[in-house]
Amino acid sequence: MGYEVLRLLAAALLLLAAGALGHLAASPASVSLGGMELDAARIAAAATLLGLAGLALAWPLARASARLKAQPPQALQSPSDLAPSESPAGLALAQQVQMEHLPVAAWLLSATGLQALSNRARRLGAPGGVRDKAALHALLACAKASGPVLLDTERGSERWQLQRQSLSLHGQPQTLLVLVPLENELASESLLAWQQLVQVLTHEIMNSLTPIKSLSQTALMLLDEGLDDPTNESEFRTALAGIAHRSEGLSSFVRNYRRVSQWPAPEMAPVALQDLFQRLHQATAPAWIARGGEANFELASPSLRLLADEGQLEQALLALLQNSAQATAELSQPRLWVQARLGRGGRLQISVRDNGPGVPAGLERQIFMPFFSAREGGQGIGLAVVRQLVHGMGGRVRHVRPLEGGATFVLSF
Repeated sequence: MGYEVLRLLAAALLLLAAGALGHLAASPASVSLGGMELDAARIAAAATLLGLAGLALAWPLARASARLKAQPPQALQSPSDLAPSESPAGLALAQQVQMEHLPVAAWLLSATGLQALSNRARRLGAPGGVRDKAALHALLACAKASGPVLLDTERGSERWQLQRQSLSLHGQPQTLLVLVPLENELASESLLAWQQLVQVLTHEIMNSLTPIKSLSQTALMLLDEGLDDPTNESEFRTALAGIAHRSEGLSSFVRNYRRVSQWPAPEMAPVALQDLFQRLHQATAPAWIARGGEANFELASPSLRLLADEGQLEQALLALLQNSAQATAELSQPRLWVQARLGRGGRLQISVRDNGPGVPAGLERQIFMPFFSAREGGQGIGLAVVRQLVHGMGGRVRHVRPLEGGATFVLSF
């Protein structure tokens, strides 16, 4: 660009000089220049030479300008001159490839019908996918909200999550529909949960059956030896007492298992959290104060209400409060904080926090498993019951490790 500018300036100067000399050549008298007398003919010749030199410099620039003017505006920069990612065709191709390889099945529903956007969507409607393609299209076209769906596929019944988003393009209403596969993930989680549960059940049952078997063999041996000996009779009674004790322990375990697995369906009704918190405060705060501690119950607003089963919600919170009391049993100044507030998106959150030692690292996912306890001597049913009750009311419960230490459990509805 700098070379063309200099060339244009030089041509302009030469043409100006030629014009000036041409003006002098038009005068009738001779011109004195530097002591030399120049007649009109010589001046005219010099002007002609300078003009030709200026035109020679300006001619390539004029031709380039003429070519640019002759081209249409859109041809000034063709898509091939752009980088592939910047050209319209390149962008469209990149977007098409990205949509094609989405790991979900995606469709676009418009006035013209249902259009598959991803390869996963086409494979789901092809042989080897769903058994009834028309039923799948009807399900997608009639879906009014997002949520879980059950598809009858060649591999059997599979669970998918339907996501639905309404949009408008060029004033035309359209709907983006996405099916996310859940079957493999849910099956893996279910298998892991069953494996963990079987391990716990096997451990607890064997803890009772092993001593029962040993004590039974001892009792049979004593019977063979005869009970006339006072020592044998005493040992026989001890063996029977041990069998009875371990049998009672096994029966207690089965009762707890039934307690975890068989809760009645919740009866949902509006619950005034201020009244619920007052009852919980009256029931638990005196014990914390007697231990030299403090129990705080806080509501972000006294008008907070929740659609839930009041009895089951209270049972779940009492179980969390009992866990906090056990976790802080060795502290001289135990602290408990129970708070209710509206979180992001308008979801109601109830948190229970204590200043105990907290959940040991690495056990955060196992503490909700039935009969698993991080505390020595614990039954491991409290958090399992809490989770079942809260899930039954449409909520979620999670463990949070606060920066201040201790443990926090958050119930979200």
